[in-house]
Amino acid sequence: MQDAILMMGGLGLVVGIGLAIASKVFYVYVDPKILDVEAALPGANCGGCGMPGCSANAEAIVAGKTSPSSCVAAGPEVAQAIAAILGVSFEAKEPDIALPGCAYGTSDAETKYAYDGLNDCRAMAVLHGGMKVCTIGCLGLGTCAKACPFGAITMGPDGLPKVQENRCTGCGTCERVCPKNIITLSSVTRRILKEYTTEDCTTPCQRACPAGIDISAYIGAIADGDNNRAVQIIKERNPFPTVIGRICPRPCESECRRHYVDEPVAINFLKRYAADEEMARGQHIQPYKAPETGRRVAVIGGGVEGLSAAFFTARLGHATTVFEAQNKMGGLLRSAIARNRLPANVLDWDIEGILAMGVASETDKSLGKDITIPELLTQGYQAVFLAVGGWDSRLARTGGQSDPSPVPGCHLLIDVAKSGSQGYPNLKLDGHVIIVGNPNLNKQLIQRCKALGADKVTLLVRETPLAEIEPNQAEVRADMAIGRLHGQGDALQAVDLIHLTHGGIEKVEAQHLIFTAGRIPELMFLPASTEDTPSDSAQNAAPATTGAWQAIPPYKPAALRDEIGLMAKGDELTDFSAAIKSIAAGRRAAATIHKSLYGLALDLPSHVVAPATPVQNVNSVQGVAVQLRQIMPLADANQTAPDAELEKGFSVTEAHQEAKRCLQCGLICYLRDKECHASQPGAKV
Repeated sequence: MQDAILMMGGLGLVVGIGLAIASKVFYVYVDPKILDVEAALPGANCGGCGMPGCSANAEAIVAGKTSPSSCVAAGPEVAQAIAAILGVSFEAKEPDIALPGCAYGTSDAETKYAYDGLNDCRAMAVLHGGMKVCTIGCLGLGTCAKACPFGAITMGPDGLPKVQENRCTGCGTCERVCPKNIITLSSVTRRILKEYTTEDCTTPCQRACPAGIDISAYIGAIADGDNNRAVQIIKERNPFPTVIGRICPRPCESECRRHYVDEPVAINFLKRYAADEEMARGQHIQPYKAPETGRRVAVIGGGVEGLSAAFFTARLGHATTVFEAQNKMGGLLRSAIARNRLPANVLDWDIEGILAMGVASETDKSLGKDITIPELLTQGYQAVFLAVGGWDSRLARTGGQSDPSPVPGCHLLIDVAKSGSQGYPNLKLDGHVIIVGNPNLNKQLIQRCKALGADKVTLLVRETPLAEIEPNQAEVRADMAIGRLHGQGDALQAVDLIHLTHGGIEKVEAQHLIFTAGRIPELMFLPASTEDTPSDSAQNAAPATTGAWQAIPPYKPAALRDEIGLMAKGDELTDFSAAIKSIAAGRRAAATIHKSLYGLALDLPSHVVAPATPVQNVNSVQGVAVQLRQIMPLADANQTAPDAELEKGFSVTEAHQEAKRCLQCGLICYLRDKECHASQPGAKV
């Protein structure tokens, strides 16, 4: 008995020692923050966050792989509690909504396929590539609807997914299971930041529009008699619909598929019609905006680009103020366009709409005299965007008799050439002067820089100059571009030079930049402390008060995405050639500001759509009856008022008839004439 007790005791001792060792060997440390975050989550384990349960989501939140607001089953108070656990600030979460992106469903396809045994879009895409010629089109088997954990998606009679917004939580499950990217998450921010890619079902007119307006959507709304919706769609990408409806050069109409049948749809006149109806009612119809972020942004320049940048920045949730040197905003739209083409009240109406979005304005504020960029940065603005226009804008404002550019260290070549002559202000240079842009600059202008005080002059060009520059005149650096600018207070201190051959960056001290173009490039100024701040910890960071700043240009348009640096190929050398292009530049500026504030990359996706990008298209249109375009009514010949508009705008009847001419195109699909094809199985292709 005693032996048995000793044996059992010894065995227990051995087991205990073994368990103790095992506990040390196999011990798994669990971060207390993960446990606290998991306890704060509701424990629904619905998978709406994209994670396999709340435990996995808690780990992802603590690791910084997802946000405190990632749980779709919880409210904002849970997100606030999680943010407090992590010790970070939390901004209001903008709601995401699933958005289908296909024009026509499988029921409208002329050629139909039967896939026996397949009931999942992903399997069909892998095995057969889909049932339609269109490589982007919806496959129609409803995998997104089956996967939605909240029953927010159903398949409509046209074979396309329909989203019930009151049920959609923006969890992204549908987006993850769709093999064709037909259904994606959408929000105000996503739509403003978005550049179209080859995965999007874009129309020819939409791709040709510099602003990327969803043209077929707003024309469809006009055809349905919903002018409010039409204006909302237009303002998603264009805050000047009433103005642009009168002065746009209409590149979209050149790409309209109706020209294969008769005449392009009067796209711009229809835009004017919807906007004029809004103005006649006297109430601004606004697109949606994101929740307030608590950030402040200043825009210098109240022309088309500056006001557009402010409009989109305000829609992104940032408190935005426009500073304008004149007593009224509008830029060249107010000073350079005849009033019988663009009445002042029309311009004022669109500007009122921009201000109604929440944009503050301060007029009679001249840059360099009443305000400076460093002052704005130290006063609490997290970003300052420069949109002062070109030399023609300066002439329109001051007749050229203004101070040289008040941008720290930046000047135009004309400031050098005219310095001190004909009443023009004296330009004082010192230190290292870099001249940017012209490889064959007149040698006398280089000498002029030295006469104005420059210690050293560098000519920075993208190609080798044809004429030789003597070493004692200037150093020539070819195959180089300007990237980021660095400064302190009112002084430029250094610039980043980009080697175009290998992409290397060289920081060079410089006190002055002289641009051989007719404008100071658009630049966004940020406190220098923003440069290396991680996005997670910077979300409500106070602006730097040291006076140190950096400046970067907005990202390039899609057609020029591979170009590098200031004054690259395609950059504007004076004011924009069309107001619609200025609007597009304003949206890109707003997107650049937003991404920079949150530490997001400015690179465009590799499959972004540009004019030269090969996309699916058609070169003929069949089954569409001839229906001639509506003619714009003109004013009576006996009118005497010099400023009265010559074009009077469409009536309701004319607008509806013209809107019905739209073929409601997709990539390779378009609306056919039902009367001509009533006997055919499908009225759309």
